[in-house]
Amino acid sequence: MIASTVRLMVGCFDMRALSPARRKGHDGAVPEGDSVWKAARRMAAALVGRTVTGSDFRVPQHATADLSGRQVLAFESIGKHMLTRFSGGLTLHTHFEMDGAWQLVGAGKRLPSAFDDEVRLVLSTDGPTAYALRMPVLELVETAREDEVVGHLGPDLLGPGWDEPEAVRRLSADPDRPLVEAILDQKNLAGIGNLWAVETCYLRGVSPWTPVRDVDLPALVRLARRMLKHSIEHPGQVTTGDTRRGQTHWVYGRAERPCRRCGTPVGFRDSNGLPYGRQTWWCPSCQPGPFPSLAERPTRAGLRRGVNEESFGSRSRRLRGSTGLSRG
Repeated sequence: MIASTVRLMVGCFDMRALSPARRKGHDGAVPEGDSVWKAARRMAAALVGRTVTGSDFRVPQHATADLSGRQVLAFESIGKHMLTRFSGGLTLHTHFEMDGAWQLVGAGKRLPSAFDDEVRLVLSTDGPTAYALRMPVLELVETAREDEVVGHLGPDLLGPGWDEPEAVRRLSADPDRPLVEAILDQKNLAGIGNLWAVETCYLRGVSPWTPVRDVDLPALVRLARRMLKHSIEHPGQVTTGDTRRGQTHWVYGRAERPCRRCGTPVGFRDSNGLPYGRQTWWCPSCQPGPFPSLAERPTRAGLRRGVNEESFGSRSRRLRGSTGLSRG
């Protein structure tokens, strides 16, 4: 019997209302440290203590793996990675990257067939069934060897062992590196993705391409952590305090639209194919400093490229008792 999901485990967005074509876009919460943190806790609430009754890996390297009979012990998020631990000393490592998601359905139910080409793992238990959708990294490792898959990560912004001095030390190691590249490098700081990187730079009033040496790094990492912690306590990924559609962010997804502070059209640089050359938005007036060359920007006047902020937020609700995160 096909049934709707009992709860969506966020990696991206609520896919129940979207066609298969639109589900492959980025029309909602981006899989960053906060969304993976929420997913891990929701998965734990539904599955910890359950016994696996069947596993269907749809990735070549684990096509014959069988987790049947193992008990689900724990879920842990580390940056944008998730570790699912099973009895018998085995761990499932998943990395959401840009488009991964977990979804649960109730006992005896299954996802609609429209999702079949997106499923990478079906994990059946004596309760709910979990589906890993479009998960780009999905591998089994011995629990004792988890460090081999997450040991390279820098301090986790949402982790219990958060270490601000170590994060600042790692970010400072290459003083000439552009700020946005340094904070996107998970070896420096685990959990911050493109959305939070762009918004952090805006709220600190610095160009994303400012050399690390010219940035107040302790203040920056404290702000980044505060934003992610705020996000795990509230719905969505909101920096302005306004969850209405098109009002959730200061500059992210707002190419050519007026800066909410000064009215200057928001700048946009497309991704350039380099490891940390992501799509980037900034306000040329509020964020003084170096900018990319014109060759890296959209070439046709009026062309809006990249994520569109109209895809984020609800249609009317505003966070109660919150005015968002202020600049400075």
